[in-house]
Amino acid sequence: MKKLVILSVLFLFAASLAFAAPFKPTLLQLSADKIIHYEFDGSELSIPVQVTGGSAQLLFLVYTKDKAAEINDVRNGYLSWHQVDNIDTCLYVSPANNFGMGSNTVTWNGLDADGNKVDSGNYTYYMFAFDNKGSKIRVSNLRFANYMTGYIFDKDEAGMPADNPIYLECNWEHIQKKWTIGNDPLNDALIETCSIEGAHDWTTWSQGTGACLQLDDHDYFFNEEGISRTYSFGITKYKWIPNGEAEVVTEWGEEGYSPLSAFFSGGNADSNIQSNGDYIYACTGNHYTNEAEAIFFIVDAADGAYVDQVDLSDWFSSAEDQALGGQMNGGPDGMWARNNKVFIQCHCSCIKQMVDPVTYLDTGEHFTNYTNDNGDYTFDHNFEATSEKPWMCNDYNVGPYTYTVTADDNLFMLSVAFDMGSVTFGMAAPDGTGLSYWALNNETAGWKGGLFICDGGTPYDGIYTDKGPEQATDPDGWLGTWWIGQDSIKGTITYEIGVADAAPVAAALEQNAPNPFNPTTTISYTLADAGKVTIDVFNVAGQKVDTLVNEFKEAGRQSVVWDASGLSAGVYFYTVKTGDFTKTMKMTLLK
Repeated sequence: MKKLVILSVLFLFAASLAFAAPFKPTLLQLSADKIIHYEFDGSELSIPVQVTGGSAQLLFLVYTKDKAAEINDVRNGYLSWHQVDNIDTCLYVSPANNFGMGSNTVTWNGLDADGNKVDSGNYTYYMFAFDNKGSKIRVSNLRFANYMTGYIFDKDEAGMPADNPIYLECNWEHIQKKWTIGNDPLNDALIETCSIEGAHDWTTWSQGTGACLQLDDHDYFFNEEGISRTYSFGITKYKWIPNGEAEVVTEWGEEGYSPLSAFFSGGNADSNIQSNGDYIYACTGNHYTNEAEAIFFIVDAADGAYVDQVDLSDWFSSAEDQALGGQMNGGPDGMWARNNKVFIQCHCSCIKQMVDPVTYLDTGEHFTNYTNDNGDYTFDHNFEATSEKPWMCNDYNVGPYTYTVTADDNLFMLSVAFDMGSVTFGMAAPDGTGLSYWALNNETAGWKGGLFICDGGTPYDGIYTDKGPEQATDPDGWLGTWWIGQDSIKGTITYEIGVADAAPVAAALEQNAPNPFNPTTTISYTLADAGKVTIDVFNVAGQKVDTLVNEFKEAGRQSVVWDASGLSAGVYFYTVKTGDFTKTMKMTLLK
């Protein structure tokens, strides 16, 4: 009997250890040749693509290349739904391809979306994929993607891919929450909090729903908040006190506060603020007011000084919609920053925009790169033939309710889409071309609070979303955050003879793929000239653990496979040396 009790205890202990495993996803990754030759003669072009880490529902797109400067404030499409400025544009989008893991083939016949032959030249291709057949994996009990709040920081303080990305949640309770992605999903004790309750008299101050970390020092964060009596709002800088009360950084702004505006006619001024490191961005988001108010603000992140503002009321404000029973303003309030671009939107409006504040500050032009407005049936409001308010954009009484906006590293924009049936998100291409609605595995028509993308080259890249109550395996399962694989790549299609095989102007080293990996991965590099090449692998202590190449190599693209079967899981670095070229990159081995 004693032995039975001991065995039972050991079994329960082992089960608890297995149950408390950290979150370690196997990433979905695509790989294809970066440069592809095509004769543009109407023949079928076949592009091999390798899929690892899961199944892939994949779109293939063809874009103009290096033509952005020739495109200046162009509006086209039904109801002029699509505005583009200073950005390359989409010529072709494939039907959805459903690929399994391993070798697959994408095809294109050289025609554009209207069936016209594309002229010979150089074009950019994109492939976007997500796993539509795999099961979501729990990340945390904390609900990340929820109603416009929160942000994933996938770079570390040096701007490199984070070993463990950080999620920051902001809410109306005056308590910020921080989660390190990769922690045990069920250990709520690992949720770090920081209260701003004692920082102000909250009878006159009100907290919004926006916060972001200082990108080069995660011990500090910025919070969007306002003074209720005047309806002014601005940004406050705080020092993060783990599981304590935040401290206002009085040396920043005006005693820690950077006031942005005091002219609101009342209502809601929430903004999911964002930063590119140099600047902080905020929007008015006043979709309850009767005056045209839609402004994008730019603040200096270093000292809190006001830099500039851009009036977006021509896009987001409509007296016509208000007169017909809609709202004057359609936000914006939801924001997402990626690669110096900012994506802005509101759950209550049909409009999705990608703006370029950095170029605008440098040149005074090209603030709005694209606008996706009503007319293409992606994110549209009142598009049904039976609608009582045909094509009204500013209407928060109809779906889709797009509570969050996000984008990956190639600038594919996704927004969760509730009240559109059994779909998960709507998507726009890098120029704003609407790409319809898409569903994760076992999706239902139930509530969807949000969706974010982590795409910083981390071991945790992918889609983060809630898991609707109809999909829950336990009563509270929908309250957590869940992960599913996603990836996108781009390259060049060219008519130039031999360009795919020509020697490059400089040596280059690519990120290994897959990454993370177990136990093998491929390291690809390109040589400008033939010569001696060495590739060494080091552990985090700087000790060399393997030499993969140590020989003469011809010019061009090369690759080598590393088998790490005999090594323990962890972070490793690989260094390529050839001539005057030396470069080191990081990779992660999972076991």
